[in-house]
Amino acid sequence: MNGEEETRWPHVLFGYDGTAENDAALRWAVEEARLRRIGLVMCHCWHWPYPAGHTDPGIETIMKRAGANLLDHGVRLAYELGVPGAVRKRLRRGPAAEALLRGAAGAELIVVGAPGPDEPGATALELPARSPCPVVAVRGGTVPHRVVVGVDGSPGCGTALGFAAEEAALRGWDLRVVHGYWEPGAVAESELALFHDRALLERTRAAELEAAVEPWRRRHPGLRIEMSPLLERPFDALQEAAEDAGLVVLGERGTGVDPLGATAAAVLRRARRTVAIVPGRRSRDARTVASDHRVPARQG
Repeated sequence: MNGEEETRWPHVLFGYDGTAENDAALRWAVEEARLRRIGLVMCHCWHWPYPAGHTDPGIETIMKRAGANLLDHGVRLAYELGVPGAVRKRLRRGPAAEALLRGAAGAELIVVGAPGPDEPGATALELPARSPCPVVAVRGGTVPHRVVVGVDGSPGCGTALGFAAEEAALRGWDLRVVHGYWEPGAVAESELALFHDRALLERTRAAELEAAVEPWRRRHPGLRIEMSPLLERPFDALQEAAEDAGLVVLGERGTGVDPLGATAAAVLRRARRTVAIVPGRRSRDARTVASDHRVPARQG
């Protein structure tokens, strides 16, 4: 199968490492493929433990064979979990983030395991900062049937809202839209006066949130949507809301220096729930782009 064929084949790209902690991510990836009625590509990345330039064909052959066997085991587990259709395999030499990014062009989303609270989680942090499609970092445990999405008026948040609404509708979950709008240091000078009139600030942000959500009410009329405009910092608002979420969705809101954004990176590191980061300024899912309604972006 060449790259062109993979691009034409809609799929979930799943990073499989064979650990017990990765099982929750495998279940999520299978469920995404089933709900979206698309394929599953399972990628395992083997790691060369020696310095660059060192060669040992025999050891390399052994490591590739071990990786292939582990990947075959993962595919069997996916079938046991009820994955629809065929599962395609990719065995790549690491690092994992680079291997997954090279194969991301044809994927509708990437699913990986989230790091534990004491783990660095480089792959889960690097992938969403560079991926052209949404990245879901999965944590195990009890899953409340609710999607929480954070919006903030940035250009990428409308795409995140669309992805969250789609996920909630596919799963039959509720959707809570959280707008932590206490960011006086991040607004245009023309809006600073709002922060001296709390009532006006609350009315203004509530109206913006309603305008952003209304198109998704029309698109998913059976979806139960709760709006939460909160006079709090975005991270604080999301941290509290995430405790009652099965999935937390954020748009990336970064710069060239920090492409992921401080809030998204902090949520990925600290949240005890599954987190999805949806790219806003890179290539996006055409179904979402067609109705990219966002919280009115503030100038500045």
